[in-house]
Amino acid sequence: MTHLPVSVLDLVGLHPNESAKAAIARTVDLAQQAERFGYRRFWLAEHHSIAGLACSATSVLIGHVAGQTNSIRVGSGGIMLPNHAPLVVAEQFGTLESLYPGRIDLGLGRAPGGDYDAMRALRRALAQSGDDFPALLEELQAYLGPARPNQRVFAFPGQGTEVPITLLGSSTYSAALAAHKGLPFAFAAHFAPQALYAAAQIYLETYKPGERHPRPHLIAAIPVVVAETDEEAARLFTTVQLRFLRLIRNQPVESLPPVDSMDALWQPWEREAVESKLGAAIVGSEPTVREKLDQLLRTTYASEIIAVTDVYEHEQRIDSYRRLATVAKSLQPHRITGASAVAPASIAP
Repeated sequence: MTHLPVSVLDLVGLHPNESAKAAIARTVDLAQQAERFGYRRFWLAEHHSIAGLACSATSVLIGHVAGQTNSIRVGSGGIMLPNHAPLVVAEQFGTLESLYPGRIDLGLGRAPGGDYDAMRALRRALAQSGDDFPALLEELQAYLGPARPNQRVFAFPGQGTEVPITLLGSSTYSAALAAHKGLPFAFAAHFAPQALYAAAQIYLETYKPGERHPRPHLIAAIPVVVAETDEEAARLFTTVQLRFLRLIRNQPVESLPPVDSMDALWQPWEREAVESKLGAAIVGSEPTVREKLDQLLRTTYASEIIAVTDVYEHEQRIDSYRRLATVAKSLQPHRITGASAVAPASIAP
């Protein structure tokens, strides 16, 4: 029996007054523990000019983590392709694949990974809308695939490495593109849960099988906190709520210790805004998380879960991932039985 594959998405969050070096060391330890627990992948995000997150140099972090682990796949969740020349991405990930063969993933998104000013600093065209993403993707695939007749520019290393690509998205656009290209697709329900079911339906119903990926592979990225009791998990989850609250207030988003109650800390509109971003979160004891995960699998037909577990204390975060790995061993992905197997729905807060 094949159990549910689970993976980790890490944003390298800093604690207040903490150095990036300390946060990165914590990330490495988390990756090592995830490998020991049997997680499939350890992905690192790309964010720019966000105080409290140390994940701007994603490919550098991937090499650092891969070099201190042995078997877990390490990759990007994701590289924001419009920020980078496809040739540079191919060279970086071709180098990573050469160093750590068979262990590197290339997740690609089309968002800037930061605000308007960060986008300017990254030298992106100010009128850029992401419409050129398919062309950038095709160029990148050419640099990672076998050399073509009359090709004049090559990625060395990179050419012919066929580094596995997954498209990332928080809307139906990338779902449709991934289906058209016959690529795995990861939906960012950890901050944009509203379109999860619509994106899943589009991806699964319009998927065009390819030689490398004959079946669709949908990854759901969701916030997950598992603890001994539902009450303790809910308390730990306030760290996640506090980070999003600081984000909408344009404050540094360092990870903060959990609180017993959020009631006195936010206005009603702030609570509504935060909860709308966290509507896909699965929080609770192991039995509760198992039930909620099974429901998510039955309604989305996700093939894999990538968990974002923003718990303040490192040992409690490790414990949550350990418990999630145990839960996953008792679950299986649900197979699609027909073209209309997935029905649109909304995620309740």
